[in-house]
Amino acid sequence: MAFQQGLSGLNSASKNLDVISNNVANAATVGFKGSRALFADVYANSLNGAGASQVGIGSKVAAVSQEFGQGNVTSTNSPLDVAINGNGFFRLSKDGAVTFSRNGQFHLDPAGYLVNTENQRVTGYGTDAAANIIATSPLDIQLQTSDIPPLATTTYRFGANFDAGAAQPATATFSTADPTSYNNTTSGSVYDTLGNAHVFSFYFVKTATAGQWNVHASIDDTAATNVNLGAGAGNPLTLNFDSNGALTTAMPVNAALTVAGGATTPVNLSLDMAGSTQFGSPFSVNTLYQDGYASGRLVGLNIGADGTIKGRYTNGQSQNLAQIVLAQFANPNGLKPLGQNQWADSPDSGLPVIGTPGSGNLGAVQSSAVEDSNVDLTAELVNMITAQRVYQANAQSIKTQDEVMQTLVNLR
Repeated sequence: MAFQQGLSGLNSASKNLDVISNNVANAATVGFKGSRALFADVYANSLNGAGASQVGIGSKVAAVSQEFGQGNVTSTNSPLDVAINGNGFFRLSKDGAVTFSRNGQFHLDPAGYLVNTENQRVTGYGTDAAANIIATSPLDIQLQTSDIPPLATTTYRFGANFDAGAAQPATATFSTADPTSYNNTTSGSVYDTLGNAHVFSFYFVKTATAGQWNVHASIDDTAATNVNLGAGAGNPLTLNFDSNGALTTAMPVNAALTVAGGATTPVNLSLDMAGSTQFGSPFSVNTLYQDGYASGRLVGLNIGADGTIKGRYTNGQSQNLAQIVLAQFANPNGLKPLGQNQWADSPDSGLPVIGTPGSGNLGAVQSSAVEDSNVDLTAELVNMITAQRVYQANAQSIKTQDEVMQTLVNLR
């Protein structure tokens, strides 16, 4: 039986070399997962049952097991390169066929779909009109690269410290053109429905009443009558502070700004000065916020650890565009290899469980990075030497058996 045993050993060693060689060939393949050959011994069936003197008839490759250990994560210059750090697979779709991969080298096709090198589309969740992620059945991710429309200002928050020791202005009659008629001034921007920016200016006048200030305003340096701060067009808003310097005037107030340029007018907004104080220190602005913006053009993309893809725009805004999902399996070793760094689910792997990166047992994703092959090249080269020695030893057993047979043939 030594011929059969040696031949089976040669076949097993050759198969092992195939597995090792495939690992070595893919040592630089992004997202590749190495494999190893699992062997089993072989015994002939016996009509008399098992016996203590029974000798095996060789070996066989029982299975080729995939090793789904984590590969090193390497940074790249592409923001659409994505690495998985932990469990999970990217879910890809093409013509209705769904596959799974650890290779996150993605790009946008002409239609705005996020695809891999095989033009398979990455799947995930989309957004609603308010750019909120909507978790539904995974869909092909298509990023909207068009300009985002402007948003008119609806909230304006302002906070400042007013000097408690300030005197009344030298000129009693307020005028935006006369600096001696007010104590301090500041300005900010507001946006109309067309995205046009307007200069919203405030003028602060200390009154004869302790702890009281009048706030005048103008829009684009036009007449004060174009601004209504809740006390009637052209009339000032009165701020009152208590003896501890805290603002006692109810906030916010409804303001209306009459603007030109073809946009909806007036611009109605909520004006909130609740953060203002009156202490014995110089005037200073500590809060200035408004929620409007002009139209913006997409200038960049960012992918968060949870797979959320955000667009960055020329107007300084960012908004959600989509979210990548990952899939995990009860038995990843049961996945069917398809080549191109892809697998398909099978009865042995179980059905895919879909979730967002970082949820459950799923790993997080890292943008501008890829996961390297998990092949340990040094270990594979050592395994190759071992497999070579096994092959030589089995060849030697066949040679030895041949010599024994030749001796028997030559007996006289």
